[in-house]
Amino acid sequence: MAATEAWIIDTARTPRGIGKQGKGALAHLHPQHLGATVLKALAARNNLNTAEVDDVIWGTSSQKGKQASCLGRMSLLLAGWNTAASGVTLDRFCGSGITSVNMAAASIMAGMEDCVVAGGTEMMSYTATLGGGLMDAGNMTLRDVQPQWHQGICADLIATFEGIGREDVDGLAYQSQQRAKVAIDEGRFAKSVVPVYNEDGTLALDHEEFPRPQTTLEGLSQLPSVFEKFMDVPVDDTGETFDQLVRRAYPDVKINHVHHAGNSSGVVDGSAAILLASPAYAKAQGWKPRAKIRAMANAAGSPQLMLNEPVPAAKKVLKKAGMSLNDIDLFEVNEAFSVVAFKFIRDLGLDPAKVNVNGGAMALGHPIAATGSVLIGTVLDELERQDKATGLVTMCAGGGMAPAIIIERV
Repeated sequence: MAATEAWIIDTARTPRGIGKQGKGALAHLHPQHLGATVLKALAARNNLNTAEVDDVIWGTSSQKGKQASCLGRMSLLLAGWNTAASGVTLDRFCGSGITSVNMAAASIMAGMEDCVVAGGTEMMSYTATLGGGLMDAGNMTLRDVQPQWHQGICADLIATFEGIGREDVDGLAYQSQQRAKVAIDEGRFAKSVVPVYNEDGTLALDHEEFPRPQTTLEGLSQLPSVFEKFMDVPVDDTGETFDQLVRRAYPDVKINHVHHAGNSSGVVDGSAAILLASPAYAKAQGWKPRAKIRAMANAAGSPQLMLNEPVPAAKKVLKKAGMSLNDIDLFEVNEAFSVVAFKFIRDLGLDPAKVNVNGGAMALGHPIAATGSVLIGTVLDELERQDKATGLVTMCAGGGMAPAIIIERV
């Protein structure tokens, strides 16, 4: 098979609902329902012959209970797609929604597939009911080799090591809320967002539910740090506390706890999907491509400082594309915690006006395995709005990883 380009034909996503049982507008729905919503939208908007979809590659991080049993395949069946469309579900923690797109693009670029849909779903309102646990899944041998703790503690640890203070992270959180307000007021998300309906046909949600545009810098400064309270909490039934776990790797550290509910990513429900095709297949359908994939990469490093890999991932994907930072018009880096975006902008020497221009997860929420696909759609919509050409998307992922992708408008 000859190598070819992978084109992005269309993107669709749900609005993000507050991820709390009894409070969020989507929380009563089944995760498959959210996946089916965006898959239905893509099929209808593009007159998609679902029998010819080679695969649906889906990201879901907490694959338990209602989110188990190959959410990608189950969602397409619920969407009424032809049963000839296969599905697979993957987990790269928060990075799943980029990875699903990267794998879809890779299969097309290799000449092995012609039409693939990629995306992800995460209902944090539901997964919060399943109980937690560390990323080592209770494997004490792994814990001895690579101790890993809560990501919020990791965020504070990185801020401590990097000399990033409370004013720095609060300032970026305030900016995220302000940018999100402008984006929503101006309808910048309208091209990709599709409403979610209840099973009885009534409207469940048609707008972003999480943002708090009334946020002020003064209000953020008064919020108590959250993860300091975690330090004396046992990580599991071993009785070991988070503080003791951290001190396995950093025995003398004194953590400056700077993160709180206002400068950490929002807990939300959501789903997103992206339709990709080879040029030959797209032309046969009469589809006009919106963008092509320029390069993809994965980076990994310390699982103790697991939020640090977006910078190496960005450098790696740029090298693969034969591009420099100056060749990129817009950047999206997931605001898992404020320190991640702050460090990304600082370390790469970026113009802040080119990064997360419509706000990020601190304002809009982070539906874990769906977020990467959301961000790819967001940067594409914004490139079109500004009539710019190239966008780079990356995000930290559990275990010390970061996928990245560069897209270019066609």
